Order: sequence, then structure tokens, then C-alpha cells
Amino acid sequence: MRYLGLDLGTKTLGIAKSDAMGIIASSYKLLKFENEDYNSLIEPLKEIIINEKIDKLVLGLPKNMDNSMGFASERSLNFKKLIEDNINIEVILQDERLSSVEANNLMISNGTRRDKRKEKVDSLAATIILQRYLDQRKD
Repeated sequence: MRYLGLDLGTKTLGIAKSDAMGIIASSYKLLKFENEDYNSLIEPLKEIIINEKIDKLVLGLPKNMDNSMGFASERSLNFKKLIEDNINIEVILQDERLSSVEANNLMISNGTRRDKRKEKVDSLAATIILQRYLDQRKD
């Protein structure tokens, strides 16, 4: 089973993929888009799903620290529906609290410069989201 992890922002979509066994996540790609045009992500996602033989998507769900859902959660829920309406694939929601903080902290500890961190944080956050799912899954 091969998975694709997604970290949705307002201007970028961080993407990670699993190995063929669905055990290890690694950073894959960063898609950029304009003005919250999430529709523009559908065709590139279809291509990746086909080319990488992806079975399921794992989309980060940004909950608040008190477990409530805010505007960012709504954006992810709407993106999940957009994907499901346009691509025949299961989309699993994964709590992504603190994944971007963890990604930034990893890069800081590795000595990554600030300008490089900004462009890599979403794809690394997608990797963290996907790895959390892979570690917890029961299928």
C-alpha cells in the first residue's frame, strides 16, 4: 500500500510519499498555487497519484490545541471534498497539530538557513503528518 501525505497551506501544498510497504514517509514535492486556487492542484495530484501508484491520501487536519476546529480545519475539509469529487481515491484526515513547529525545529537543529526553512517546511510537515499516520494505522 502506497500513501501520499499532504500538508495544505494558503499558497503551497507540501507532499510526502511512503515506500511501497507503507512504512516510511519521505518528502516528495511542493506544489505552489495562487490566491487559494485549490482547483489548480487537482491535475498535478492526479498525475502524481498515477505515476507513483498511490493507493490512499493522508491530508493534514489542523486542529486547535483544544481539539476544536477553526478556519484552517475548514480549508482542509473543503480540500478533501474537492479531491474526492475529482479523483477516485480515499482521503484520510490526520491530526497535524504542531507538525510545522516540529518541521521547523528539525531544520533549525540541522542548521538549515532561515530562507531554506521557509521553502521546505511544508514538504517536511507533510512527511511528519504521513509518518504519524503510518505509525498509528490499523489497516
